[in-house]
Amino acid sequence: VDEFTGRLQPGRRYEGGLHQALEAKEHVRIEEETQTTASVSYQNYYRMYEKLAGMTGTAATEANEFGDIYKLGVVVIPTNEPMIRIDHPDVIYKTEAAKFRAVINEIKQLHELGRPILVGTANIETSERLSRLLKKERIQHQVLNAKEHTREAEIIAQAGLPGNVTIATNMAGRGVDIMLGGDPEGLAKQNLRREGVDLSKLTTDSEEWLEALQKAEKICRSDKEKILSLGGLHILGTERHESRRIDNQLRGRSGRQGDPGSSRFYLSLEDELMRKFGGERLSRWLDRAGMDEDVPIEHKWVSSAIEKAQRRVEQQHFEVRKQLLKLDDAMNEQRHIIYEQRDMVLKGEDLKGEILQMLEDIVDERLETFLPKNIEEWDIDGLIDWVKHTYTIDISRWDTKPEKMAYDDIREKLLDSLYETYEKREQEMGSEMMRELERIVMLDRIDRNWMDHLYNIDYMKEGIWLRGYEGKDPVIVFKNESFNIFGEMIARIKEEVTEYMFKAQLVKEAPARPRRRTTHRQGPSARRARQPFGSTPTAHSPTPRHIPGAPAEKIGRNEPCPCGSGKKYKKCCGR
Repeated sequence: VDEFTGRLQPGRRYEGGLHQALEAKEHVRIEEETQTTASVSYQNYYRMYEKLAGMTGTAATEANEFGDIYKLGVVVIPTNEPMIRIDHPDVIYKTEAAKFRAVINEIKQLHELGRPILVGTANIETSERLSRLLKKERIQHQVLNAKEHTREAEIIAQAGLPGNVTIATNMAGRGVDIMLGGDPEGLAKQNLRREGVDLSKLTTDSEEWLEALQKAEKICRSDKEKILSLGGLHILGTERHESRRIDNQLRGRSGRQGDPGSSRFYLSLEDELMRKFGGERLSRWLDRAGMDEDVPIEHKWVSSAIEKAQRRVEQQHFEVRKQLLKLDDAMNEQRHIIYEQRDMVLKGEDLKGEILQMLEDIVDERLETFLPKNIEEWDIDGLIDWVKHTYTIDISRWDTKPEKMAYDDIREKLLDSLYETYEKREQEMGSEMMRELERIVMLDRIDRNWMDHLYNIDYMKEGIWLRGYEGKDPVIVFKNESFNIFGEMIARIKEEVTEYMFKAQLVKEAPARPRRRTTHRQGPSARRARQPFGSTPTAHSPTPRHIPGAPAEKIGRNEPCPCGSGKKYKKCCGR
């Protein structure tokens, strides 16, 4: 669940075994840990487009980031109607409890006047706490935090009715247009439901519907005029967010299209933003001054100081995003290489030449290891074992023994033997089957190794910033180390692809034989003769039949599963 909006996030899971621990605690099925198969940063994703443009009501505060990352300028378009909303200075209280008391008092006053109020909270916890306080005061209200997702549209549509109080998380900040006086269609439906009318049987041109809509429009027009005369929709923020953009989105719900409106933010020195930037120092100053906690601090310089704090937080977040983008830029080059390889396989290109080139590269690399420049250090036995284990060729049976041959002769003879074996396999399997095997093996090995590489990179990213304590640039260290790991992965792919091509076989599955349904009828005496679980079979009870794949005796949890899946028993039939 998104703590800021209350929206459910299906498919999202915690990492590092935390999600599995929660599943075990709640006695639900423990799923395997998810693994990243592909990743790209938002910035590099958007950079893939040849042309970039966008439109939003809150881009002005992020103009620097658009310029630095995307080389895009930000143009502010004037509003359609003059903005007449009154944005009151922020009010700061010493404690959170005093702040909420003041919030409740302001809601009571405006509610009695008949003004609609939208209360913005930073998270679900605050919205529910405020709801409890309003219930104590017996003030009717609606809570919009995604728990009421079925009634969400209805709550938003009627949030502009006189005296309505709506408590909302960030989800009410974007794409929400609160109509002063309420939504006529929503009100018409509500009235018809009260009268017991089945809305499913009504059409938009039916007389009953048009009459109800006309009445609702008249009520909404009258209510709107009343609300406008009182000052329009009031926005009440219970704390400042770390980003000015989110605060501006909340304020923007009021004073739309030239309508009057007002906004005010209530803060306390115990709020997260205030704690980060001098809240404790100001609290000590108030203690010395002997100020009562219910007396607010209200001044323009306070609001400007808070905006400066928000700018500092935004700058910090921007720097973090810039650093992460630098890391992703290094990964971007690796991503391009891997996806070029995958595309080549998926497009069905002839991979034989590519695999033979891989074979040559691996042989050259291994020969350098086993046969260094100093002949006294040659490891002929190691070379023989490696070739035999990897490619199932015994080079010790050559007419001329490898230890009596020169480096170039060994290389040439070894490559000729490998090429010859490869051609024999192709003749045995057929060209079409061999091409299919090449595609399957290459795609499988690229994907598996790339997934493992991303897993390793994620771990590296977690601790790479600690390299700054060594006096090293973490970004440069990351680029160097990730490049080395990537080089090792490419070498591993080449070796595994070539090894699999010499060992793997394509097996066509036989069509499944249709099962014959057999029914067994038992009389009452046979049913009575059933033995209890665990009893020894007798003449009256048939011998228990062993189910293929099921363990016939106790099997250790870490032993291979007898069903032949290749998995451990605890991860297969022993679940």
